[in-house]
Amino acid sequence: MARVALRMCFHDRTRALGTTFGVVFALVLTIQNLATLAFLIRRNTMYIDHSGAQLWVVPAGTQRLEGGAMLPTGVLMQARVCPGVTMAEPLIWGTTGIKLPSGGSQPVVLVGTRLPNMFGGPWNLVAGSVQELKSPDAVIFEDSEREKLGGLNLGDLREINRHRVQVAGFTWGLLPFSPSLAFTDYDTARELLEIPSDRLNYVLVRIAPEADVVRVQAEMQARIPEAAVVRSDQLRESTTRFVLFDQGVGMMIFSATIVDLVVGFAIVSLAMFTSVLENVREFATMKAMGATMRDLAKLLLVQALLFAATGTCLGVAFVCVVVWLARSARYNLTLDPSMVAGSILVVIALCVAASMLALLRLRRVEPAMVFK
Repeated sequence: MARVALRMCFHDRTRALGTTFGVVFALVLTIQNLATLAFLIRRNTMYIDHSGAQLWVVPAGTQRLEGGAMLPTGVLMQARVCPGVTMAEPLIWGTTGIKLPSGGSQPVVLVGTRLPNMFGGPWNLVAGSVQELKSPDAVIFEDSEREKLGGLNLGDLREINRHRVQVAGFTWGLLPFSPSLAFTDYDTARELLEIPSDRLNYVLVRIAPEADVVRVQAEMQARIPEAAVVRSDQLRESTTRFVLFDQGVGMMIFSATIVDLVVGFAIVSLAMFTSVLENVREFATMKAMGATMRDLAKLLLVQALLFAATGTCLGVAFVCVVVWLARSARYNLTLDPSMVAGSILVVIALCVAASMLALLRLRRVEPAMVFK
């Protein structure tokens, strides 16, 4: 039955190509949608993942990093004296504009971390160094935004919020959902954003390896009741929920994925169902020769698995090439093996389900049809 199934597949090559295209279509768009969703989530949580902090002291009600709300600097001292804490540093975070030579301005998210530790960034430097931030009014910008920010080069002078700053370096790929990240010293950021000396946005906390993060969190929360003390995984989870549900990105991509799978399923089902209709006499002959419904089910299953195997191989190869060619600082997709494997399993299940629909038509095929 397997040999018969293979011969039937290659008998009509046009239909075989169309069925394979349906599988490739469903797989490619499914992987692309899931990779895009993972990319958006990763972009919005990248700072949390790279900060190196296990605990965050944030204003109450904070869902994601966006600046605005501020805390008194007293929370920093409370965090530092909490048992189990090895390091606690303040963080300034706010959106501002860089004045362009041609007029107008472009927004950037200014991140201020304290020297010499620079706990909280920057990272992924492609020019300059963190030590350059020791210079007065030095700022590190995003390399992929250089032209957008007025053709920046190392050593250039620009104006941020009526203050002159100097370009001290460039990072690559630090582009969250909001404007690109720009890093500077804590005091410089406070001056540029006009934040009072007794206020800060967040506190980043690192605890000792032997300390229990949940216990330290509870102790710190009791010491700082006016703020919220959250673990990095909790802040990452709340940011992810914001992206998926509050902004509607998750539902949009989920709907698109369902549509892609339905279209792929329709293409494969129609091709296999048409194949049954056009070869009904051959199936009737097989029944007349003693083939059972189980045998015919095996035949259709082999066809479905053949289309699934061919389509998934071509689809994965195509996705890998597209992801590699499209790689940039702004759109840098990564293919997680579990995501790809899950998409392949879904597409295989789609092909098997399509073969079962065709099998329903074969149940009405009678051996006597061969004599008509």
